[in-house]
Amino acid sequence: MTTITLYRNKHHEYEGFDVYGHAEYAKYGEDILCSAISMLIINTINSIARFTEDKTSCVSNEDEGSIVYRFTAGTSHDAQLLVKSMILGLESLKDNDEYRTHMDVIIKEV
Repeated sequence: MTTITLYRNKHHEYEGFDVYGHAEYAKYGEDILCSAISMLIINTINSIARFTEDKTSCVSNEDEGSIVYRFTAGTSHDAQLLVKSMILGLESLKDNDEYRTHMDVIIKEV
């Protein structure tokens, strides 16, 4: 199962997220759910890097299927919008009956 935990402050601004695990929807190399989740996450990270000046920290481990991503000096409106777009995509995947048991999206207040 892939678990995505998003961290949101009292102002409802996202401060980062963690991604852990492999979806295990299908065997390695054929897992379309894992690919979709990865694409949403990596595209968001790359978009924030390219289209904003936000300072971030990213640590990943492909073997473990983990990414720890944090904003290190506040966030811009654009970065918040990109994260919200990622969440929309993740929640759309989770709404699919076939996928919901292979992924979890958690929002934690910090």
